[in-house]
Amino acid sequence: MDEALLRGLVPGVLGILVRRGADFAAAEDAVQDALVEAVRVWPGEPPRDPKGWLVTVAWRRFLDATRADASRRRREDLVGEEPEPGPVPGADDTLWLYFLCAHPSLTPSSAVALTLRAVGGLTTRQIARAYLVPEATMGQRISRAKKTVAGVGLERPGEVATVLRVLYLVFNEGYSGDVDLAAEAIRLTRQLAAAVDHPEVAGLLALMLLHHARRAARTAPDGALVPLAEQDRGRWDTGAIAEGVAILQAALGRDRLGEFQAQAAIAALHADAPTAGETDWPQIVEWYDELVRLTGSPVVRLNRAVAVGEADGPRAGLAALAELDPALPRYPAVAAYLRERDGDPVAAARLYAEAARQAPNLPERDHLTRQAARLHAHRED
Repeated sequence: MDEALLRGLVPGVLGILVRRGADFAAAEDAVQDALVEAVRVWPGEPPRDPKGWLVTVAWRRFLDATRADASRRRREDLVGEEPEPGPVPGADDTLWLYFLCAHPSLTPSSAVALTLRAVGGLTTRQIARAYLVPEATMGQRISRAKKTVAGVGLERPGEVATVLRVLYLVFNEGYSGDVDLAAEAIRLTRQLAAAVDHPEVAGLLALMLLHHARRAARTAPDGALVPLAEQDRGRWDTGAIAEGVAILQAALGRDRLGEFQAQAAIAALHADAPTAGETDWPQIVEWYDELVRLTGSPVVRLNRAVAVGEADGPRAGLAALAELDPALPRYPAVAAYLRERDGDPVAAARLYAEAARQAPNLPERDHLTRQAARLHAHRED
């Protein structure tokens, strides 16, 4: 069973059902039922036309559900004769589904879950495991999201920026559960890049590839985080780096700079350095300046302070940090790093301990705790 092929067919099948008159929520349920049936049947009886098979089974499931549900009697006019077997329409509704799942009235978490279901072809159980929540909880979240978008027509225009935000959230969820969300986000972004010609889509794909290329080196055998400067660069995926750089260069050549392209340019500079000591920090600071101009984000300014500290020394980094709100996430961790580099281990140890208490996940907390303990041990020696 080629799960990637199966998931890749989902957007087209779902779009066909909606075009035939099924509302989005009912169509999505029917497609999921068809996927379950495919997993059961295909290994022994592979169809000659996989997409046509899924359309036929999903449509039958939809008709069965419509006939059985008294509250859906208003759709009885749809329950006529089943369409004759034949070639499946070639319309590609993948792009529309991206925009539909990124409906502005949905919360980010609901938009991500709906995208993984409707475009990614994942089951509710798989999504729940990836998010480490009960299946029933995720089912309710997806159900509410489907009801929200049920009445939205195929002609609804979408915002590429919103879709990219959803895909970025999927990528940043990490690798928990039995679904690799980072790899899934890359797969979905490749689909989007093939469907829409937009430099920021290319920028996001390049950014994902460049970050994902370092995945194998990010953790030690015991699961501990390995900072970028300490990573074994021989374990980086050079193929993904080369692809990401090529995509980025093509996007930058169109002279329509966006924040994902700027982030990808920073990641490319890190990937290009043979060692941490050879990193082109002055150029990274210039790209952070572009990001600040594009976004005005305090988090971008926080990351820029680290880059300034590397390019111009820790005092310059601390001066840049002093302009920011100490309540920012990861502010104490940045302050600790710059204080240590500036020769103040006492303040650095205190700040590392504070950062550990505020860490958003266990691996980061453990890493920061070890940093604080290291400085304390050094003082006692």
